[in-house]
Amino acid sequence: MTTFSFARELRFGDCDPSGIAYFPSYLNILNGVVEEFWADIGFPWPELITVRKIGTPTVHLSCDFSRPSLFGDRLTFSLRIGKVGRASLHLAHVVSGADGMRWKARQILAATSLVDHHAIPWPDDIRAALVRHLHAEEGAEAVPS
Repeated sequence: MTTFSFARELRFGDCDPSGIAYFPSYLNILNGVVEEFWADIGFPWPELITVRKIGTPTVHLSCDFSRPSLFGDRLTFSLRIGKVGRASLHLAHVVSGADGMRWKARQILAATSLVDHHAIPWPDDIRAALVRHLHAEEGAEAVPS
């Protein structure tokens, strides 16, 4: 089981005029966390996108917000792999501050060809890296290729 964690301070531009995190900014930050995750497992986006022509678009996203975050709060974005499908990847995110969880999300990414924009199976090397970091919990599984 692997949990990836990325710390980030909530910046002025991430907040609405009242100084509270603006939820669209949260999603932009989450996208950056996913980009860092790919780099951490050995597949930085510049390689995936420009060299291998593989896209990883979000096809489903659900979020639950527990409490507000304020300008200057240091947040920890934790990411776990819940399931590796033939052409999909299920991620679980938990965002926490010093006083506990602020919000959580479930995200599904799809492997796509950036040549024809259709779903493709995960290439063997990428699948192997994803399965290696699969979170062992009830329902977590790697679907055979």
